[in-house]
Amino acid sequence: MDQKKLYRTIESVASQKFSNEHELLADVLNQIIANEQIKFTGGRIWKLDPTKNAYRILFQVGNVQKITEDFLLHIEENPIFDKVSVERSILADETNTTLMSKGIFKYSAAGVGRKVRVGEKMYYEYMIAVNSDLIGDDLRYTLNIVATVLTSKLNETFLSRSRKNLIADIDKAKQLQRSILPAHEMKFFDYDLFGVTIPAEIVAGDFYDYLKIGDDEERLGIVVGDAASKGLGAAAEAMYISGALRMASTFQIKISPMLFRLNQLVNKIFSDDKFTTLFYGEISNDKKGLFLYANAGHNPPFFFRKKTGEVLLLDPTGPLLGPAPNSKYETDHINFKKGDILVIYSDGIVESANEKYDFYGEERLKKIIQDSVDHTPKEITSIILDDLLKFSTNDSKYQDDKTIVVIKRNG
Repeated sequence: MDQKKLYRTIESVASQKFSNEHELLADVLNQIIANEQIKFTGGRIWKLDPTKNAYRILFQVGNVQKITEDFLLHIEENPIFDKVSVERSILADETNTTLMSKGIFKYSAAGVGRKVRVGEKMYYEYMIAVNSDLIGDDLRYTLNIVATVLTSKLNETFLSRSRKNLIADIDKAKQLQRSILPAHEMKFFDYDLFGVTIPAEIVAGDFYDYLKIGDDEERLGIVVGDAASKGLGAAAEAMYISGALRMASTFQIKISPMLFRLNQLVNKIFSDDKFTTLFYGEISNDKKGLFLYANAGHNPPFFFRKKTGEVLLLDPTGPLLGPAPNSKYETDHINFKKGDILVIYSDGIVESANEKYDFYGEERLKKIIQDSVDHTPKEITSIILDDLLKFSTNDSKYQDDKTIVVIKRNG
């Protein structure tokens, strides 16, 4: 039979929809045994059982006596399996007395599917063995084509299942991250807050949080973090740090020792190429508007004084989290007056690029905020994002996660 025609025939059979791998293998074997042009008189599908170091019968068809389901072909008793692992298809005389008693004296066998480790060697997950009155190279070529098509279809099934599982896992991660992020809008004594994180991909390495501290909840911690890189790895690091900060907030630990301990944890848990920038600050019902903060290598937030028009940058008070386990973090402070605004943001804002590869930049962000000081935090956030959308390209290669938290004192 023409080999290309045979390939198309087998490929057509194997391309039908099947509920599982076993159904695919059984149906294809049935159809090729029934095809008079292929000239197979019988066949068997064997499946590797790594726990038994043996192959067990999965499906059999043809004019030989049936093999019992509990029958095993042990690898150590059949060195031919080592040859199949290397050469893929073989022609052989049957030597197993049980199989010979079933009328199987000659066969052609081929490995199918992925390879599985058993001890120190790798063996095909499935074995297809066929009987024919025409034992020779033509039979081996035919079986090679059958095995190739089946392996291809099994791999497609495996990848499809893997993609579905991955998509399901990513959806769960996305839902989990959404459940961890706080509500966008919040009011705390004389302060209004609004925050948002926009992932560059499905999940974000950026995060923000509002943490009510202590039993009396007289203080509110505001945190904005940015785990290096994007995707699931960064999201996992972000969620870990966010959870650690939530736990720390219940113990009312002072800011500097809290970041010192958090840095040690990040250094211990994550690999050397992982790091996170983080800004943490606390507001309270203090009449003077005291705001204590520490900046672990994060973009300096903008602090706008309503009365004077002055703009302050809250520069880093310590290094980013991760690389050096014994880093120190100082605590600094500012005082909010009525109408003052603090804008905390991640580098995905200022490093967004347009089609000319120009960055959005700190100065453009600063001007947008200065022109919006009479708006609410929610409105300021919306104005920034609208301007950013007009500026930047949609090419994801130049995009990163984006986070903004705006705090305004109104009383």
